[in-house]
Amino acid sequence: MRQAVLAATVEILSAEGLAGTTVAAVARSAGVHETSVYRRWKTRENLILDALTAEVDTALPIPDTGRVDEDLVRYFRSLARLLGTAQGRALLRLSVEYEDNARTSGNAESDDGMLDDRRGLYWSERLRRAAVMVRRGVGRGELAADTDPGLLIEAVSGPLFVRALLSGAPLDEPLVRGLVALALDGARSAPRR
Repeated sequence: MRQAVLAATVEILSAEGLAGTTVAAVARSAGVHETSVYRRWKTRENLILDALTAEVDTALPIPDTGRVDEDLVRYFRSLARLLGTAQGRALLRLSVEYEDNARTSGNAESDDGMLDDRRGLYWSERLRRAAVMVRRGVGRGELAADTDPGLLIEAVSGPLFVRALLSGAPLDEPLVRGLVALALDGARSAPRR
């Protein structure tokens, strides 16, 4: 049942977008009762998050080419492609909406009284894992020893998220290469004398 519901969720999300992805539509498409979906996932957002994380996690591998610049370009090219899909945009919007709701309500409590911060943590966890590429670059001497891996990753990902959420400007290869080059210029090791 879980696989059928998750597959139906991704299919409807791709065809109808976030607004058209309702629990009723998913249940109908998967051939299950709506109450079964609510019993397992509690909310539409939890259902969509579960479906997207299963689908999307494979879209963001952490490369290891031996060069920090190439690793970052490959990673952020994958992120840009993901953000260009209905699934990627929906996951980003869900994360932003969740964070806004959690701030407004003062908590992120689910129906069962447990804190449910998975939606807000999805992107932070992916970006935290990406910091390993920067740490490897520091270890190889490609970047200054005091380079902040999280800050460098945020410096490149931030403009991609802004374009996906706000401007709709292209998320293309020249943008990715330019952002990576700009971020790395500030983190390069000083030349040895």
